[in-house]
Amino acid sequence: MTNNSIYEIHDPHFARLIVGSARLEELHTGCRWAEGPVWFSDANQLVWSDIPNQRMLRWTPESGVSIFRQPSNFANGHTRDRQGRLISCEHGTRRVTRTEIDGSITVMAESYQGKRLNSPNDVVVRSDDTIWFTDPSYGILSDYEGFRAEPEQTTRNVYRLDPHTGELQAVATDFNQPNGLAFSPDEKTLYVADSGASHDESLPRHIRAFDVVNGRLTNSRVFASIDNGIPDGVRTDMAGNIWSSAGDGVHCFAPSGTLIGKILVPQTVANLTFGGLRRNRLFITATTSVYSIYVTATGAQVP
Repeated sequence: MTNNSIYEIHDPHFARLIVGSARLEELHTGCRWAEGPVWFSDANQLVWSDIPNQRMLRWTPESGVSIFRQPSNFANGHTRDRQGRLISCEHGTRRVTRTEIDGSITVMAESYQGKRLNSPNDVVVRSDDTIWFTDPSYGILSDYEGFRAEPEQTTRNVYRLDPHTGELQAVATDFNQPNGLAFSPDEKTLYVADSGASHDESLPRHIRAFDVVNGRLTNSRVFASIDNGIPDGVRTDMAGNIWSSAGDGVHCFAPSGTLIGKILVPQTVANLTFGGLRRNRLFITATTSVYSIYVTATGAQVP
């Protein structure tokens, strides 16, 4: 059922995760395709990608919006490591990079088994410092979000990178288009979106779950399917709920995989992240705009 114009409550549990009086705020508009939001708690700022415009933007409550980086190499997804450094997926260079504290750029991954990656899309960092990222072909399908090219990898994979040794492992190789990914709060489960239906309706529009055992993924299963649009970015909260982008907004799933509610957004949602002083403010990148809304849930990701 719907209790007002922006919420759909499918389970009473969802009503306890939202603030009934909170409104959806548009923080910025004018992007071509807003993606990859990452919250900097120590700087009280949000950074996100405007992929086709070759830029990354910054928002702070005090100063509003400014340019963070341009050109951005068609950067898409971002996260931060446990040392506070920015980890980015770049479509244009087909690589994963780390922005050091002094602003210099370190290339973390750009090839696998001697062949170029497709177009790294989204990324998360585990507490053991390993970097996990997805590598669909979106950035090489056209010249809009990267540079058109034929894939060199025969599959579209999920990778695990050990930044201490430089070892890169393909930990899942059977996705159509692996996209957003997030760990459960205890890091025993990894959720990965498959957005293959973006270009072929017969392909998946679901989120898969894996057990994480000694740095490897086991027990693959379909966790949940999206009933409007496709899953893109995903995040988890401290209670283990999964928040996913979708065509009509943000869908929230219980740890069991049951859809418990939606936050309806006027534009197609690409990605989301928790931020704010208490990690209870949901920032949403949706086509041309960035929105935010306060919830009672606390985001699981750090820093």
